[in-house]
Amino acid sequence: MRFDEIGQQLRNYRLESGLKADEIAARLGVSRAALYRYEKGEVIKLDTIRRLAEMLQVSPLALLGIGVDYFSRINAFLERQRQIEEGADSHLQLGGALCFALASEGFDQILRGLWLEAAGMATDRLAARSLAEQCLTSLAQRRLLLEQRRPNVTVLLGETALRRMLAGGIGAGLPLSERSRAEAKAAAVTEAEHLANMMEQAPLGVQIGLLQEPEPSHEAIIYRARDRAHAIGNPFPPDAHPSWHIGIASVTSADDAVAIHQRVAEACWRQARKGMAAAQRLRILIAEANPI
Repeated sequence: MRFDEIGQQLRNYRLESGLKADEIAARLGVSRAALYRYEKGEVIKLDTIRRLAEMLQVSPLALLGIGVDYFSRINAFLERQRQIEEGADSHLQLGGALCFALASEGFDQILRGLWLEAAGMATDRLAARSLAEQCLTSLAQRRLLLEQRRPNVTVLLGETALRRMLAGGIGAGLPLSERSRAEAKAAAVTEAEHLANMMEQAPLGVQIGLLQEPEPSHEAIIYRARDRAHAIGNPFPPDAHPSWHIGIASVTSADDAVAIHQRVAEACWRQARKGMAAAQRLRILIAEANPI
């Protein structure tokens, strides 16, 4: 058994459960420090795995990293995504309007401002802010990791998703002030222009395609490492506030799941606009959303 991977799964499912580390440790009959050591990869008994699985309401196989992982909480999913990206050499995204790996330098900062403002309007403002800060920390860690590893990135973005983003702005649907909503719409234009520039310049290790109808209803991502690949179904776009978005993400390393995701992505790539043609079309979408 890979105890480091079991520890990662334990942390993921602890976050997904919403239970606090103190509560789990007490019910397990160990200290919080011992629980954290399990999460860091310390040897753990099979009976302890079974008891933890019962407590977290998952199968023991899920804690062993076998089968499909499901996440309804964005913070748990982001942590799992970060773990996968630690070893990934390539990243293929099918669908959506944004790709976090290719977002502009200012994206993280605008997202922080929008998320924290929206958290201030939640019923439980303290909990919403705490959750937003946790997710922002995960995103900051992912950003640093992406800068260090510089994986190859292939992205197939959808025209319909881009139109929605340009119309509503970054974080569409969040309760924001009129001024912040205007900033969010301006940020959406900035991200679209940034993508159009990359389409034209074709930087090393980056490929971007633009999909017309039909297009995926939500993102699918394939991460490939030297010894393993993961297929992810992701209903949480990069600008989705953790308190204002509902969905269930799935993560699996099953060969058949990875293969079918790859086949669909390759078929979409053949039909997608690329290079200058994609950039020109994206700039038309920007102009339509912002008529002079």
